[in-house]
Amino acid sequence: MTEVDVVIVGAGAAGLAAAKVCREAGLSFKLLEAMNRIGGRAHTSSEHFGIPFDIGCAWLHAADRNPFYPEARAADWTMQYHDLALDHLYFGKRKADMLDLERMSAADGKFHDDLEAYRGADDRLSAILAKGHGARAVATYSGPMDFGQDMDEISIEDFRRAADLEPNYFTKQGFGALVARWGADVPVELNTPVKRIDWSGRQILVETARGSLRCSRIIITVSTGVLAFGDIEFHPELPLSYMESFFDLPMGMLTKIPLEISGGRFGLKPFEDLLIERPARHDMYFLCFPFDIDLMIGFVGGDFAWELSVAGEQAARDFAIDRLAGIFGSDVRKSVGRSMMTNWGAEPTVRGAYAAARPGRAEARDILAEPVDGRIHFAGEALAGPLIQTCGGARLSGEVVAQRVAASLKPN
Repeated sequence: MTEVDVVIVGAGAAGLAAAKVCREAGLSFKLLEAMNRIGGRAHTSSEHFGIPFDIGCAWLHAADRNPFYPEARAADWTMQYHDLALDHLYFGKRKADMLDLERMSAADGKFHDDLEAYRGADDRLSAILAKGHGARAVATYSGPMDFGQDMDEISIEDFRRAADLEPNYFTKQGFGALVARWGADVPVELNTPVKRIDWSGRQILVETARGSLRCSRIIITVSTGVLAFGDIEFHPELPLSYMESFFDLPMGMLTKIPLEISGGRFGLKPFEDLLIERPARHDMYFLCFPFDIDLMIGFVGGDFAWELSVAGEQAARDFAIDRLAGIFGSDVRKSVGRSMMTNWGAEPTVRGAYAAARPGRAEARDILAEPVDGRIHFAGEALAGPLIQTCGGARLSGEVVAQRVAASLKPN
């Protein structure tokens, strides 16, 4: 049986970062990945459109603090600053007028003022949401399109902890490709899902689909969705507070529905933002023609994204096309070529987009940040401090946890 200092579960940004730290510290380690590739939710594919397209994370958020930003510069990646400004706003089929935009701007200012000042008992973000169309547009950006949850499912305290992610950059070659390039030198055991972690003895026994290992420390970087589903069994069971924290950090959903457009661009310019507000939170955002590529990338988030993932790719395509046709006319239908839908909820090694604390349970992140018995450590986007829900934050989380592990095993 193989015996190492550290076993790392999951070869996303956090796991790869942890492995690099362990290697630098002179620790023996095994990095285990259930998928057939590295990167986790950072994944670029040319399969659907013949050009790099990010199935997962795409924006380099908080570039001034994001460790992947200098990696992108060093690789001479083509990047574009994107301020996520709202260039085009529609309520159903009606284009917002100047009064609508003024009301939205006022609602945005009030939302952030109320967010800082709020000290009420109701920890749901919806508790500070003003009424009116403008406020709903603000809520769409802040909730489903940002946190991956609807406003009544987001903790105010958790939302307040998250940093402002400016400046944001979009990359032409793909964020997933950048992560894969950065992690290419790390030895990884692919197609090796961890089934059981036995920490009852002096050494931790890690059982996988391809055999077992022993280690002194284990760093678990899989999503809280995977942990809540019980896909990894712990023996003995983890303390109740940890088990509850998996459920208190449910996976939100942000789904992309990119459409290939030919024969015209409806007056939209590259990198412009289009938001379509609809009743029942069936809202949709489009990033228009990034890098002058013939793609309009649609986004839906929160509960509606989960609904569309169940309805299927054809239903998602039809929904996106119907929204554009309702605004720009039925000829839009003739302009749409290839399309696809991302569906991280159906990926059993992830089970969602990223974690957001339930109202009243923001401390779940603090609980998981503490190791169990000094030996079982958790890392990833759910534990990335102010950069939660970001790939750069996940990398930093993996580095910090691995440094603590190295200090415990090699204190000098």
